Amino acid sequence: MGKRYKYLIFDIDGTLLDTEHAILCSLKDTLQDLLGKDVPAADLKFALGIPGDVVLNRLGIYDTVPAKEIWYRHMQDYRTSIRLFDGICESLEALKAAGYGMGIVSSKTRREYESDFAGPFGLDGYFRPVVCAEDASRPKPAPDPLNACLSMSGASAAETLYIGDAVYDSQCARSAGVDFGLAGWGNPACRDIVSDYVFGTPAELQDILL
Repeated sequence: MGKRYKYLIFDIDGTLLDTEHAILCSLKDTLQDLLGKDVPAADLKFALGIPGDVVLNRLGIYDTVPAKEIWYRHMQDYRTSIRLFDGICESLEALKAAGYGMGIVSSKTRREYESDFAGPFGLDGYFRPVVCAEDASRPKPAPDPLNACLSMSGASAAETLYIGDAVYDSQCARSAGVDFGLAGWGNPACRDIVSDYVFGTPAELQDILL
């Protein structure tokens, strides 16, 4: 398509990292602790791509600060299941070599970003800036996180592509006036999410953007 964009912003969960098993199982354990309910992990898939406060509120848990701490502790029990999607490293290296600037907008807290992504995988050097849950007044799907990233990076909305896997990512991009690329490898069942591009594999990032 030619090099239309100068700056790429990535979500983390379901886009760079395969965290589905860890998120759903740790949430299941949290609900067992807090509500005494044994909820099948398959029934919790709505939680993927949604901020933790929103997830817990939907499940009837409103004192979210201690609940998120319990959820975080359970998440550590499943850290060994968290992995980078195949081809992510190669694609990031190729995009960086081609001159793209790259940033992150994630619903993870800064602590979760450090423990789940930056520490274990050492890829944080690719991304400037990194916008986490604490860095915007309203979470996705509001435009605030993307607007904060654009402001810190100096990039314009017109030259930016946001790449994520969830409907909240798409809505956030639309609200910020940023084009959206769906990471179809992270959420193959949701290809109907409104997007400007659908990337079937991380390698397709190179095929389309380079």
